[in-house]
Amino acid sequence: MAEKNEYIELPWTMNSSSGDDEAPKDPRTGGEDFTQQFTENDFEVTPPAQRVQFILGEDVDDGTHVSHPLFSEMGMLVKEGDEIEWKETARWIKFEEDVEEGGNRWSKPHVATLSLHSLFELRRLLVNGSVMLDMEAQNLEVMADLVCDHMVSAGTLPSGVKDKVKDALLRRHRHQHEYAKKTRLPIIRSLADMRNHSSSKIEEHSGSILGATTPISLTASEPGPPGSNGNSNLSTAAGAMGRFLTVPGGKASNRTLEKKSNSKHSRPAQNLPSITEDMVKSPSNQSMARPGSGTELSEQQHKGNTHFMRKIPPGAEASNILVGEVDFLERTLSCFIRLSQAVVLGDLTEVPVPTRFVFILLGPPGSQSNFHEIGRAMATLMSDEIFHEVAYRARKRDHLLSGVDEFLDAVTVLPPGEWDPTIRIEPPAAIPSQEVRKRPPELPKEEVDEEEEEARLREENGLSRTGRLFGGLINDIKRKAPWYISDYKDALSMQCVASWIFLYFACLSPIITFGGLLAEATGKHMAAMESLVSGFVCGMGYGFFSGQPLTILGSTGPVLVFESIIYEFCQRMGWEYMTFRFWIGMWVAGICIVLTAIDASALVCYITRFTEENFATLIAFIFIYKAIENVVVIGKNFPVNQGVYNCVCTPPIGSNASVIDYAMYNWDSCESHNGILVGGGCGTPPTENVFLMSVVLCAGTFLISTVLKEFKNALFFPSIVRQYISDFSVLIAIFAMSFFDYSMGVPTQKLEVPNELKPTLSTRGWLIPPFAEKNPWWSPIIAVFPALLGTILIFMDQQITAVIVNRKENKLKKGCGYHLDLFILSILIAICSMMGLPWFVAATVLSINHVNSLKLESECSAPGEKPQFLGVREQRVTHILIFLTIGVSVLLTPLLGNIPMPVLFGVFLYMGVASLKGLQFFDRILIMFMPAKYQPDYMFLRQVPIKRVHLFTMIQLACLIILWLIKSFSQTSILFPLMLVVMIGIRKALDLVFTRRELKILDDIMPEMTKRAAADDLHKLDAENPKFNTSKQLWRGYLTPTETSV
Repeated sequence: MAEKNEYIELPWTMNSSSGDDEAPKDPRTGGEDFTQQFTENDFEVTPPAQRVQFILGEDVDDGTHVSHPLFSEMGMLVKEGDEIEWKETARWIKFEEDVEEGGNRWSKPHVATLSLHSLFELRRLLVNGSVMLDMEAQNLEVMADLVCDHMVSAGTLPSGVKDKVKDALLRRHRHQHEYAKKTRLPIIRSLADMRNHSSSKIEEHSGSILGATTPISLTASEPGPPGSNGNSNLSTAAGAMGRFLTVPGGKASNRTLEKKSNSKHSRPAQNLPSITEDMVKSPSNQSMARPGSGTELSEQQHKGNTHFMRKIPPGAEASNILVGEVDFLERTLSCFIRLSQAVVLGDLTEVPVPTRFVFILLGPPGSQSNFHEIGRAMATLMSDEIFHEVAYRARKRDHLLSGVDEFLDAVTVLPPGEWDPTIRIEPPAAIPSQEVRKRPPELPKEEVDEEEEEARLREENGLSRTGRLFGGLINDIKRKAPWYISDYKDALSMQCVASWIFLYFACLSPIITFGGLLAEATGKHMAAMESLVSGFVCGMGYGFFSGQPLTILGSTGPVLVFESIIYEFCQRMGWEYMTFRFWIGMWVAGICIVLTAIDASALVCYITRFTEENFATLIAFIFIYKAIENVVVIGKNFPVNQGVYNCVCTPPIGSNASVIDYAMYNWDSCESHNGILVGGGCGTPPTENVFLMSVVLCAGTFLISTVLKEFKNALFFPSIVRQYISDFSVLIAIFAMSFFDYSMGVPTQKLEVPNELKPTLSTRGWLIPPFAEKNPWWSPIIAVFPALLGTILIFMDQQITAVIVNRKENKLKKGCGYHLDLFILSILIAICSMMGLPWFVAATVLSINHVNSLKLESECSAPGEKPQFLGVREQRVTHILIFLTIGVSVLLTPLLGNIPMPVLFGVFLYMGVASLKGLQFFDRILIMFMPAKYQPDYMFLRQVPIKRVHLFTMIQLACLIILWLIKSFSQTSILFPLMLVVMIGIRKALDLVFTRRELKILDDIMPEMTKRAAADDLHKLDAENPKFNTSKQLWRGYLTPTETSV
């Protein structure tokens, strides 16, 4: 190679001391050679994965080798008519997109499927071809010069075809988005070409050297071969035995124009104004000089695909793969180039992204399809997370080969007889992490103290006892205080507006309904108005000061049962109900404050998935059941077959019309025709259609809400439109079905909201007196006993809902606040007791739907990338606005009075069904009715035998049925909160039925289980090593696990 260099005259001196993997430097930009020696002695014999981990584990001393996101584009050298150019055929961000054959469009993004042959061929090219790392070039022409000179010096490129290779590399690049702008006429004789050809007096030519035997000089620094000169005209070119391609309307490059202007035979410069202006605007002027193009696009500045640019991640760089076949080469040429600094190389890339990598593959005719597959293999490698980091950090050729070998070790091979290679694989919903490929395999860890691990997790969630009064409350305040300002800033989103309006209607209807039931149970001491005021007071206080504002407060069935029992007791005793209830509320608030002081919320760690999903499923089923039951009640009150409707329209007095003429008019159109309604049933409109209309409204609201909620994954409209439709799905359903009801004119039941802000019972005020003449002096003391039962009810209801909201699957980042929530709730209960308002506690289904409405997903920037769940928009504003609007609902009575109740029943049905989504318990119930081959690929089905899964589900289902039965009968419903405590005991008893591993997969581990398991392991260790009685010492921390194993 050194002897060859003596006979090659280069335009500048190349420093070849660094080996063939070092790129020569552009003498116009300067710069030192980048060299680094490695100390690894046996780099070649180590496995590829370890070699890659060694490369990636090195420190990056400068900013030039820091990896960036990569956009890969592949272009092929094609000839259309007389024009030879690089045509974009495929692109990659994360997944492959191909230009459809015969279609002027991109394919759907898909997973790239490669043949092993193309990967092996690519590896062979990297072994035998040119590799130029850290090349210093600021434009494509300099890069082409350096590549050609490097190949000539290496002996892989004959010097006689050097100019041809350079000309091929400098051909213009046409991208797919530019083809849509082309005219429908043939490329040689488009309308623009004919206009330019007829109006222009300047004739230029562009020589095509790809198929010629004699090269044409296109640069001022390189003299052309004999027989060609810079001022040859069109007739000369036409008579040159077909060696030159003349393209009408083509433009010359700057360097060609410069050469012509310096030539004594050239036309005067003033005759070339339009050409000069066009070349100033051309991208070739910015990056390279190249032969002119014969299309109208060469007359315009290259404009990147700005629409596609939005999908490329910020800070991205480009890798360009150029493959093609030419008839002047007898052997394949390849070169892998990494620029020292990424630069924008004119129109080389579809988007204005700086190029860092270029892979060139040119060869003789007949290998186009093979080259295409090799180019796809190179682009797929560059889009691989591991290889593209290796490409950034590689210091020599062997590092790139190690990256290829590691990729080959990690690929999955599909048998040809069992899979069709033409099938495009859809991008997966979740891409597994590649971190395992980056880091070396971890050594076997020493025994982990699971008790300490569980204690650490509980402490992070505020579920560990602090040992001091109000310690948990203080920690909750310290944990939540730094996030308080962001709780308001994070609400600046249209998603929060949609959540607010949806939850407003979702909360308003049960409050009104609960108020009606409460009026019947308490003799109208508390009704709808008191429920609205309580919702406002509790919602605002909880929204501003709670630890977890995602939890929605509401009225619950057990609280209603508790209120009815207390009212019946007072009626039998002849006591004043509101006064006795005042003292019960004070005791409940005091007990809850005591529970907060002693960190009783730490007991939440005993509420595992078994208990919380039982409770959540029960409440969801109640919502579904109540929604259907309310519609059925409408059918009983307004039956379809009502018999004879005793009302007929008669003509007015003095009219000559007969009764038969006016009998055709119905109840609502009779008066408009001056008729008179006669009959005993004319006081009310006919109601035979009310039930059917109610069914339509309820089902329509449910279906519209469900379909539009999933519309964000549809194929129609831009993503932002789909997202808005999904966020406002329930609101759209409510307004659509309300308008439908209004247009049909059927007298369905409407929402009844109080229109005056005053107590329902005129004999009471907004403040309850603590003492009454009817109540004995010792009644406040005995109020502690029902208060204990109420405390259990409120504590379990609140904390189970809080556990569901704070579950790790929701990926909350701002921490929990169990102690702070209970403290705020106790204050609110005291306020409600003093004002004679219903007690509001955490509502499970409403809270789940609040969380679901605020879920965040990643923006799908790369084509084919599926949105990933990022977490929940944690803020306080939606909670505050929901209950603020509920407080002013009295002023919105004229508007709210037009909403049909069946529409709100449809919202109930939607919330119940939506809250079941994501519950493992409900998924396991459905699996029980599926054949094995149709069962979803859940992770717990892989790790636990199906019979054990069904046994666990049956036990959980039996507990659910027991809870349902206890809730359904008024005599036993008061025991409902106690049964939730019993559920925890049943879950503890499952330790005797299932193994620890099975419970860890199907449920959560209870705190004592880890301690028992650790103790069992230590006893086993003592049995195996009788010489060393290490259990007590290791348990007390005197020995480390390492010392014990020795």
